[in-house]
Amino acid sequence: MVVHRSNGLLEMKHFFDLPEYLEAGDVLVLNDSKVIPARLAGRKDTGAVIEILLIREEAAGLWEALMRPGKRLDVGAVIRFNKDSWAEVVDRKTEKSWMLKFHVSGNFHRFLENNGRAPLPPYIKRNRTGPPDLCDLERYQTVYARKPGSIAAPTAGLHFSEALLEKIRRRDVTVATVTLHVGYGTFLPIEKDNIEEHAMEEESFEVPPEVAEAVSGARRVIAVGTTSVRTLETAADDTGHIRSGKGTTSLFLYPGKKFRIVEGLLTNFHLPRSSLFLLVCAFAGTDLIKQAYATAVQKRFRFYSYGDCMLIV
Repeated sequence: MVVHRSNGLLEMKHFFDLPEYLEAGDVLVLNDSKVIPARLAGRKDTGAVIEILLIREEAAGLWEALMRPGKRLDVGAVIRFNKDSWAEVVDRKTEKSWMLKFHVSGNFHRFLENNGRAPLPPYIKRNRTGPPDLCDLERYQTVYARKPGSIAAPTAGLHFSEALLEKIRRRDVTVATVTLHVGYGTFLPIEKDNIEEHAMEEESFEVPPEVAEAVSGARRVIAVGTTSVRTLETAADDTGHIRSGKGTTSLFLYPGKKFRIVEGLLTNFHLPRSSLFLLVCAFAGTDLIKQAYATAVQKRFRFYSYGDCMLIV
């Protein structure tokens, strides 16, 4: 779906039509973060299965994680993966998360490759105790994923192929990449009655110098995915330029917030009561986006991670 902010026009197109909406001098910004196999399944000494979703590494071998079931876990509990690999619960981090200290033979990232699973959304069902499906990790990546660190895919980018990106470049459109490692907080539902009280969790990002230069001199900046938007808008100043460098962001964009850099957005159809949906409403206007979503339902568009997408210009 193509959503025109200027006149409210909604067009039904195929994704291979995307280059028609890009012009010479535009900069298309992608998020090149790569999904890590962040889901693990282990067993307590009682034999009970514990499912783990890694959130962030705070020190070598020390990870914040979500665990299910977590109600009967105590500090000091041991979760075993095989005879050479186990993790100890060392602290309760928040109401929902724990700190785990991993003890593995050899390199930890090799351990993850051998034992971890793609952190697919919960509505995609898999056998939690069987061997990992390597196809899942391959398919839950963009074709331009380069830098490991995300626990969820920047899913707007799943639509691209190398051939389509090359077609876009041939139109004298610059294809640039930033990095934002997608964390768990991106997908947390908004539970506050006052949305301004909702707090986004921090996520790491990087803007290379050459990308900052290209974006600052662009005819128009088209962001692929809400993660690219949040990276660019975090690094932006009031003059329409962005700073290169690394940092963390907890930027929350909702209706009433202004955009300083991004002038076009490619994004999937999101869950209600999510920060992602509010960002899209902030960018295009709540009434127009509600109209677009109603049309998408009527025309049986697919929603969520592997679903269809909209280009907002």
